[in-house]
Amino acid sequence: MSVSFKIEGLRDLDAQLEKLSKSAGKGVLRRTLRDAAEPLAEKARAIVRKKKRALEKSITISTKLDERQGRMHRRMFRDDKASVEMFVGPSYELGDGGRHGHLVEFGTAPHIVGGVFKGARHPGTAPQPFMRPAWDADQQQMLERLKAKLWAEIQKSIARAERKAARQAAKG
Repeated sequence: MSVSFKIEGLRDLDAQLEKLSKSAGKGVLRRTLRDAAEPLAEKARAIVRKKKRALEKSITISTKLDERQGRMHRRMFRDDKASVEMFVGPSYELGDGGRHGHLVEFGTAPHIVGGVFKGARHPGTAPQPFMRPAWDADQQQMLERLKAKLWAEIQKSIARAERKAARQAAKG
């Protein structure tokens, strides 16, 4: 599941962000997105916490996707050149817990396990969503956190860049 949103009306923030170098701007956005998304990840962990301990531990915030998801993402957003993206959800890299996250979230259809002729019929599983309810409960608060943290982080980064420039000028 991919959900995108666009924040409009933040011209002041954008103007301040332009004062930073490209790498500093990306760092600001990355830190801010990670901080703003942490409560969303916590809500998802709290929802899934019941029996699925490994799945709970695998929910993470990252800029990376696994190989298959990365291919699909590049294909879907070929023309969209976003400067920074952050993904929240089960990670394949943190053990086997994240490998079945999509099956828990969306459920499974009835199927045969162990071969077509000799296998057993599995009745399937009902969906037990954890990411979507967390997103629905937290999306507005996350946008508010993002606005506040982004402004503070940009101001800190500009002050840091100005101090660095002053030190460079003093050295000659």
